[in-house]
Formats: sequence, structure tokens, C-alpha cells
Amino acid sequence: MATRDSLIQVTDLKKHYHMGAIKALDGVTVDINRGDVMVVIGPSGSGKSTFLRSLNLLEEPTGGAIVFDGVDITRKKYKNESGKMVKLDIDALRQKMGMVFQHFNLFPHKTILENMTLAPIKVKGMGRAEAEEKALSLLDRVGLRDRAGAYPIQLSGGQKQRVAIVRALAMEPEVMLFDEPTSALDPEMVGEVLDVMKELAREGMTMVVVTHEMGFAREVGNRVLFMADGMLLEQGSPEEIFGHPKSPRLQDFLAKVL
Repeated sequence: MATRDSLIQVTDLKKHYHMGAIKALDGVTVDINRGDVMVVIGPSGSGKSTFLRSLNLLEEPTGGAIVFDGVDITRKKYKNESGKMVKLDIDALRQKMGMVFQHFNLFPHKTILENMTLAPIKVKGMGRAEAEEKALSLLDRVGLRDRAGAYPIQLSGGQKQRVAIVRALAMEPEVMLFDEPTSALDPEMVGEVLDVMKELAREGMTMVVVTHEMGFAREVGNRVLFMADGMLLEQGSPEEIFGHPKSPRLQDFLAKVL
């Protein structure tokens, strides 16, 4: 049920393919509150990434509603505060939702600093000096200020992913969406990326994280969703999900991954 702390309310979300033959999402309902670190777990093909990508309409839902900051973003038009019908500005919406993918999506021909400042300058109209100062401060925070002049090819996978995270933060989003951010990394690089995410969680950033890292889900998440076959089968605290799983499907999944 929506509360004043609710940031995103998802109701009966569906994503079907081939005239309903494939149900990637089949009626998912969940509230994401401000300050939540919501971790989404489940087997491959369960709909986790489709759910995450639907939140900022990278995937267009077949049905259901996603209310973000009081606006149903699945509708092309909505009533503003004065009651006037206005067109949804999807680009403005996505500015409020930082997205970090498995594969870093950095521009290879631009330096790290240029990658960091491109959107704040082009999209938010920030001055170059201010954008660069902010970018360097964010790079400093993840220990990469000295790599500002480097190109992505000169960075390790873990370094690229840390840059991808702070590049999203440069847009000052209200929520950060992470789509398996460590799955493309060598095992020894996973920790450095998770450390950045843990720091964000401590600072109160609202986060939705699709991951196979069960240790992160237990330690950092305050809410865990378990998905299978396009459905949200169970949700609760890490203690409830990992310590007292109710559904046989979740029990079976945890037996395989823990």
C-alpha cells in the first residue's frame, strides 16, 4: 500500500511477448519506498531484468501501472498539479533514475572525465567548469580521480563499473537501478564495486538491485524480492527470505545458490 514514503508504486505489471504466449512479467505488484535497498533475486529468465528495465520504461509494459513521484509513467499523458493534461516527458523522468548495466556503456573514444560530464552539460545545461568539478569530486569518492584523463580501455572492469556508477550519480537521481552490475566482472573485482554500492546504501540512496550476489542481498538489502516465471513469489526482509523461506520454489532456489 502506498505511503508518503513511497517513491515508486508498481501495480499488476505485465510484459507479454508473442500475443501473450511468453509472460516475462505476469502481474507484479510492489511498493518501493524512499531509502529502500531493494534486492531482486531469482533464477535466470525469471523476469528480474525486465522488471527493472520497466521501471524507467526501457521496457514498455503490456499492462499495469508504475507510479513514480505521483505520476503514472505508463500513460502518455497525465494531470499535473493544476489539473491540466500534459504529455509525459520520458527523458526528464529518466534523469531522476540512474541506471547501471552489466556492461559499463562508457563511450570508448571519450576520456573518463568526458564520459562523466557529457550528460550534465548536454542534458542539464550545467556549465563545463561546474560539471568537471562535480565529476572529479565523484571520481575522488571512488578512488579514481587520478584516472580522469584515461580512456575506458585503460581501466579494469571494476574501475569501469565504478565510473559507470558515479556517472549515473552525476545526474543527481532520486533512485538508482542496478542490473546485475557485477556479473560481467572477474571475481576479484566484484568487491570494489559492491563497496561503492554499500556506501550509497549507507547514505540513504534509494536502490533497486538485480543481482546474483546473495551476500550483498543479505548484508545490504532491507527488502528482498524473489521472482520466478515472471511472478513475484515472495518478498520480505533478508532474514525472512534467507532464514525462513516459505515457498518451495524459493527454498529450492536457495538450496542451489547458498
